[in-house]
Amino acid sequence: MSLQHPKKDMDLFAKYYTLALRQLTRRPRSEKEIHDYLVKKKATENIIGIIIKKLHEQKFQDDTEFARWWIEQRSKVRAKSNRVITMELRQKGIDSVLITSLLHSDTEETISDLNKARLIAEKKIKSLHLLPKNQQYQKLGAFLSRRGFDFETSKRVIDDILERGYNRD
Repeated sequence: MSLQHPKKDMDLFAKYYTLALRQLTRRPRSEKEIHDYLVKKKATENIIGIIIKKLHEQKFQDDTEFARWWIEQRSKVRAKSNRVITMELRQKGIDSVLITSLLHSDTEETISDLNKARLIAEKKIKSLHLLPKNQQYQKLGAFLSRRGFDFETSKRVIDDILERGYNRD
């Protein structure tokens, strides 16, 4: 890719490059997010391509690192099921093969859905301890469902937690 009007294009490049960097200072972004943002700001495809290439060269943008960061955030900080994480990453333009390999790797960031559901349910049950057991069950089930956990995982976790005595009955 080359610039057709060097002075004008360099000014536009600088403007849009600065906007892209500003986005990246707030949080990591996928290549698609940066592309979509620059399109919204009316940058040309030519300039967007040059900016993305420069961001890659300077190691300011890397979809693999972004996906790792996203998985860690969604696994530990605001626990979501792997199904939801996969959907979010696909919407952000991350390759399905990369998502699968990262979610199923044996690193510290990857936590099974069962363990994630158990961790967040154990926190949530503390605020439900005054409710009858059936209401605790319903509220925990709805809470886990909103986080993207399937019925079987939710049932297993809730049964285990309530069986261990986190209720008032």
